[in-house]
Amino acid sequence: MADETENKPKDEKITEDSDTTLVEEMIEDENVVQEEIDPKQIELNEALARVSSLEDQLLRSQAEIQNMQQRHAREVQNVHKYDGQKLASAVLPAVDNLERALLVESEDAVAQQIKTGVEMTLKTLVQALTDNGISATGEVGETFDPTKHQAIQSVDSDDVDSDQIASVLQKGYILQDRVLRPAMVAVAK
Repeated sequence: MADETENKPKDEKITEDSDTTLVEEMIEDENVVQEEIDPKQIELNEALARVSSLEDQLLRSQAEIQNMQQRHAREVQNVHKYDGQKLASAVLPAVDNLERALLVESEDAVAQQIKTGVEMTLKTLVQALTDNGISATGEVGETFDPTKHQAIQSVDSDDVDSDQIASVLQKGYILQDRVLRPAMVAVAK
């Protein structure tokens, strides 16, 4: 019996040792499995983060390209819309000079022929300006608009109402919706 009691604790000790060994092996197996999963999971998470970052960069790049295309289209549209601005600004003084030349009275036949030639030239220039979207502004009786007219003086006038143009000292010109040169006018008080 003594052998049995001595054996029993010995058997229990063996089972405890084998249980501990089994538990240790299971823990090692779990650590091995975790070690196998964790690096792959970490790598997967990093890859997903990179993909997300690259998708964000792609969307931002596409938006920037779209903005650049829209900006370019607007610039091209403005270039076409205001294409003749520089040329028109250079031609306007010649139109003014031709109009002043026509104000001179002449009774001589040669002077009348010259005047007819000046009228034809002026008519051609005005038609070319009109064909390119350039129109004159600043007529007597027109309501004064500070965006299109430059008031040089204010005068008393019985011919027009207050805040209307009483006289035009120099015509103004507009290209589409852009003022090339404001009209110099006298405004009625």
